[in-house]
Amino acid sequence: QVQLVESGGGLVQAVGLLWLSCAASDLMFSGLAVAWFRQAPGKEREFVAVQSASGYTTDYADSVSERFTISRDNPKKMVYLQMSKLTPDDTAVYYCASRLFGVSRVATDFNSWGQGTQVTVSS
Repeated sequence: QVQLVESGGGLVQAVGLLWLSCAASDLMFSGLAVAWFRQAPGKEREFVAVQSASGYTTDYADSVSERFTISRDNPKKMVYLQMSKLTPDDTAVYYCASRLFGVSRVATDFNSWGQGTQVTVSS
């Protein structure tokens, strides 16, 4: 399994901007699809964004499209999530995940997960 470590969470005001980072340990990182999921208190974990191994294919949840951007740096084995126009509804623990095959929106398709980073958006 790939070890993933998220960072960058914190408290931000609504309409603010925040970057999340995810560091991966796998030497084969460039062959993995990577994604961000989030889980708010009392809610199920939900898909946020995913990017293919090559970076050419990306997909976003409707709730974050036009506001969030997923990106990756394969030589550095890093995944990023740029979040803008944040609202209190974006408050959640954000998780980085990876899988060997193509992009997916389904959490159970991913076999490696980070520990999560808390994002809190104040109104």
